[in-house]
Amino acid sequence: MELRQLEIFRTLAEELNFTRTAERVHCVQSNVTAQIRSLEDELGTQLFDRLAKRVVLTEAGKRLLAYAEKTLATLAEAKQALSPSSVPSGPLRVSAPESVLTYRLPRVLRKFRKEYPEVELIFRPDAAPNPNLVGPVEAGQLDLAIHMVDEITNPRLSSIRLRTEKVLFVAGPAHPLATRAKIAPEDLKGQIMLLTEAGCAYRKKLDDLLLLRGIRLKNTTEFTSVEAIKGCVGLAMGIGLLPEIVVAAELRDRRLAVLRWSGPPMDIATHVIWHRDKWISPAMNAFIKTLEQELQE
Repeated sequence: MELRQLEIFRTLAEELNFTRTAERVHCVQSNVTAQIRSLEDELGTQLFDRLAKRVVLTEAGKRLLAYAEKTLATLAEAKQALSPSSVPSGPLRVSAPESVLTYRLPRVLRKFRKEYPEVELIFRPDAAPNPNLVGPVEAGQLDLAIHMVDEITNPRLSSIRLRTEKVLFVAGPAHPLATRAKIAPEDLKGQIMLLTEAGCAYRKKLDDLLLLRGIRLKNTTEFTSVEAIKGCVGLAMGIGLLPEIVVAAELRDRRLAVLRWSGPPMDIATHVIWHRDKWISPAMNAFIKTLEQELQE
């Protein structure tokens, strides 16, 4: 098994297209095919299913991908660690929730790009809600992850707390609860809620509260996008639970209304995390410092 094979395998796993993979790894398509077949022959298993015009990772391919990413990330890290230059450069893979990426990071990125033009920032969507985020970070898929959770408890992760995001219950201005002087948890009984996925930290706070109080909602609709929730709340489809930064413009223009919540706060902390044993490259260190300068309270 050669590193070139792993590089081609990882690229094909990302692109799921032989032509685009060949373009990215700077070789002809027949060479990509040959390298993948050679790797499959050596491992004695099929890594991709070729279904008509579609390419799909097999279960064996998915297992190998985690090892390939970790191996290639370790090699890249070793090259950086041994480089005589301390100038931040090279790829930096970061994950962030949609709300943070859209509403907090643009000014961070503007400053970082101006000061460290040699760093290649690669942003990946926040993984499926996971309070530990060990998988992507430990496997080398991510260098840093920005995560919304009150505390980082996993001993394998290092973290810096950046700030607390205020989380609000919001509805259309005509919603029956919008004019109430006070909204208690019991007032949510029988309501339609538009919420993030179940693993989201502030969503979990609400779920725990409802379970503790024995409160049953009329209906819950889950979304993977906070922007989608905001749009549906604006169409009077139900009550949303969203970070204030997401709905600030709509609240200012009175297109949405804040429900005057008297229950336990839903606010959530934001951290930047990385694997405890990972070498902190100049690029990582520079990005962490920029986050602290721009976002830390």
